[in-house]
Amino acid sequence: MKFIFLIIIFLFLTNCSFDNKSGIWKNESTISNDQNEIFKEFEKISQLDSSFNKEIKFDKTFKFKISKPITNLQWTDNYFDETNNFENFKYNDLNQLILKSKKITKYKTSKHLFFINNNIIISDERGNINIFSLKKNKLIDKFNFYKKKYRKFKKKLNLVVKENIIYISDNIGYLYAYDLNKRKILWAKNFNVPFRSNIKVYSNKLLVANQNNDFYFINISNGEILKKIPTEETKINNKFINNLSIKDDVTFFLNTFGSLYALDNNKMNIIWFMSLNQSLDLNPGNLFFSNQVINYKNKTIVSSNKYLHVLNSENGSTIFKKNFTSLVKPLIIEDCLFLISKNFLLISLDLNSGKILYSYDINKKLADFLNTKKKQVSIKNIMMVNGKLFIFLKNSYLLKFSVQGELKNVFKLPTKLNSNPIFVNNSLLYVDKNKKLSEIN
Repeated sequence: MKFIFLIIIFLFLTNCSFDNKSGIWKNESTISNDQNEIFKEFEKISQLDSSFNKEIKFDKTFKFKISKPITNLQWTDNYFDETNNFENFKYNDLNQLILKSKKITKYKTSKHLFFINNNIIISDERGNINIFSLKKNKLIDKFNFYKKKYRKFKKKLNLVVKENIIYISDNIGYLYAYDLNKRKILWAKNFNVPFRSNIKVYSNKLLVANQNNDFYFINISNGEILKKIPTEETKINNKFINNLSIKDDVTFFLNTFGSLYALDNNKMNIIWFMSLNQSLDLNPGNLFFSNQVINYKNKTIVSSNKYLHVLNSENGSTIFKKNFTSLVKPLIIEDCLFLISKNFLLISLDLNSGKILYSYDINKKLADFLNTKKKQVSIKNIMMVNGKLFIFLKNSYLLKFSVQGELKNVFKLPTKLNSNPIFVNNSLLYVDKNKKLSEIN
């Protein structure tokens, strides 16, 4: 009996490591439940082919053509720009905390930050639009549209900023415009059905969709409906949110049913549409998940439940399809796509040939770098900064990979990451767990 007890103690001790204390790893069961949450419901009702789960070494004869880092000056869209793709951002990379604000709000904040005229804009679940000045290091404006009967209702606000005006839709059914300079509402409309998409701006139009998968062209000056286009409605609301992306004169609308629509922004009609829902049971109650639609040159990229779809933007035809998907929004730089699969593989793909350039296990790379036992990380997002791949973890660690897939550095942010990070004026900005703004240079 004593011998068995000693064996149990030995096994317990050998499974403990330095990294359990450092915080870079998290409990495996916690990660499994958290990281794959968006895929849970789908996997219960579908049976698909097994996902790609193979490491492929980088062929060093291939040469990446990486664009020069840009000094970004504003952030006015949830996903940076109308195509939902990121640039190669310039960052001083001194990793010094140069600003930590007081608490911006006492309420739960949105994960999306906006930046214009040296001011940070962030909303919270109470419906407040908070404007924080970096120059003055203080909150300079707080606006709340809602009357008393809605004050305690948890709001989910979608924002886009255009020429010093914030356009806001919500989960109640309101759509309104707020002038940052005049600090007043320009117009407000109640559509009576909750909105469920990001907002895009095209010329004199707002583009938005509701939870019934109705797509709207809205007059940006007064909020009047220019045209409404109904699409397939789902009986069950899952965690996927309708997503919009714009390329030139076309809006790409991916609804919760799993249908992708290409819409002419000038004629306000449908150019083409196709279903990306891979379930064997195609009915309005079916569940669909995807990352945001990305447009790049003549290609539309959708990372859905199980597959990465690379489509021809002009007609919706499939250029190629891969049996892996991305945990977070993929990134495209100079014809190369970078993503993190739900098997925690860092994958690079040549969009022209469809060839996988490399596939590396992030958890294994990190374990080798730390010289410790392999566990699982929890991914927040991936961006390209100074020509390197920055992978942000939910526990506020930052992994810096070369474009060839080699882990070069592990850095812990000075405060706990809460919002999605943004890069502006060569600095890193985000709101931390205590609802305070951090600026890192």
